[in-house]
Amino acid sequence: MRVLQANNAVSLSMLLARLVAALLCAMLLPLTARADALDGTLEVQSAFVSHVSGIYQLNAHIRYPINDEIRNALREGVSLSFDLDAVVLRERRYWFNADIAAVTLRRELAWQALTERYVVRDSTGREQQSFATLDDALENLGHVEGWPIMVDSQIRDAGEYRVSVRAGMRRGRLTDTLRVILFWTNDWHRESEWYSWSLPR
Repeated sequence: MRVLQANNAVSLSMLLARLVAALLCAMLLPLTARADALDGTLEVQSAFVSHVSGIYQLNAHIRYPINDEIRNALREGVSLSFDLDAVVLRERRYWFNADIAAVTLRRELAWQALTERYVVRDSTGREQQSFATLDDALENLGHVEGWPIMVDSQIRDAGEYRVSVRAGMRRGRLTDTLRVILFWTNDWHRESEWYSWSLPR
């Protein structure tokens, strides 16, 4: 009798384990299927620097991918982080280029279920904007105006200076439930090609 009870207990444990595994697979399937969710055009389409009161300010237009996979992931509680890297180098003919400035603009996009709007926040969380559609939110993220990247004192030496800009996006924060389910998966991460030009002086 005890052997039969023990066998029944083992069988029940195995059945429960299989049910849990099947449930996890069912929950993971739509998420892991999004390994290419960031596919699409990710490109710095134009960029230039303006000089205002001794400060060099970057203006850029970036095109980010948009599709139903991204929209669904956001609505399931996944946030997306957007980084814009700006690097300024002084070109040297007979030696390595000199690093002058390297800065990153970080922002986050999330879906707010309570208001049913897409929210864009800066890295500090103090400034945010909300949008009715994902297209509008990505359009806002894709337009950067007057972002200070360096000051006059950083380019006192003679020579040619080169500015390079690169856009990136990756998976950001997860809800507690998704963090448990996706703890083992790699973060989504994509970067554009560098967009470079000589700094007019």
